[in-house]
Amino acid sequence: MDIKELIIFLAIGAVAGWLAGILMKGRGFGLLGNIVIGVIGAAFGGFVFSFLGISAGGLVGSIVTATAGAALLLFIIGLIKKA
Repeated sequence: MDIKELIIFLAIGAVAGWLAGILMKGRGFGLLGNIVIGVIGAAFGGFVFSFLGISAGGLVGSIVTATAGAALLLFIIGLIKKA
């Protein structure tokens, strides 16, 4: 992975984390936290989407997958915090 791919990966993670924070009603964690949530969410979303047989390609597909995974991750974190 070169520097360009790393920057794109982190940008997708930041956008996905930010969007997931908005979707989950303000559960964002700031810029660095959103990047972390977005990157972990991208991996989680990719796993869930592949398990369901859904394939999303390209930049928009990557953002959708990462956002869905990050939102699901924030939902799970919210459930754990309540317990």
